Amino acid sequence: MSETHLSQEAYERLRAELEDLTTRGRVDIAQTIETARELGDLKENADYHAARDDQGRMEARIRQLQSLIDNAVIVDSSQISDTVAAGSIVALRYEGDDDVDRFLVGSIEERRSDVAVVSPASPLGQALIGHRKGDVVEYQAPGGNLKVEIVDIEA
Repeated sequence: MSETHLSQEAYERLRAELEDLTTRGRVDIAQTIETARELGDLKENADYHAARDDQGRMEARIRQLQSLIDNAVIVDSSQISDTVAAGSIVALRYEGDDDVDRFLVGSIEERRSDVAVVSPASPLGQALIGHRKGDVVEYQAPGGNLKVEIVDIEA
């Protein structure tokens, strides 16, 4: 897996989630499975199958979190300059549109309610990296080529 750029805050939040899932989460699921087993025939035991499904989803999230943490690169927002980099929040205006959209260039794990997230590895993310306020960049979207102007860059 490639490296994931995370703020210190997101990194700590993911570590706490991993710790919770590998301790409390596993114990809770094991108890739920044991309680469901006591209900009888496992072939037709919906509680047992639901608990096993929950266990599978939780273990998948644990593997995902472990991979993210192992490959994390902590982005220091004070080091973000006047060029777009992972961790930057950019305000963009699409060609032919007067509206300005704000995006965080980073991991989906950084998601916030006030700004959309675009991966640095996406076509838009790759086009933005290294550019400055006022630059117009072009990238290949599924619907064709798009041009965007970088209106502002924030840490």
